[in-house]
Amino acid sequence: MKSNIHPEYSEIKATCGCGNTLAVMSTLKDDLSLDICSACHPFYTGKQKIIDTGGRVQRFEERFGKKK
Repeated sequence: MKSNIHPEYSEIKATCGCGNTLAVMSTLKDDLSLDICSACHPFYTGKQKIIDTGGRVQRFEERFGKKK
């Protein structure tokens, strides 16, 4: 690598809206503010819900048959 052309890489603090804080490596100088993280995201917490709007699943099953 060439010297004196790369930005400084340091550890900063990322704070989520839920209050969780993470130490991340970045070229940014200021701390980050996140909207969502793995501690509060429904996919990672197991609270994910599948919403069937307008009966899409039912129409698909009627059209192509239900998987056995």
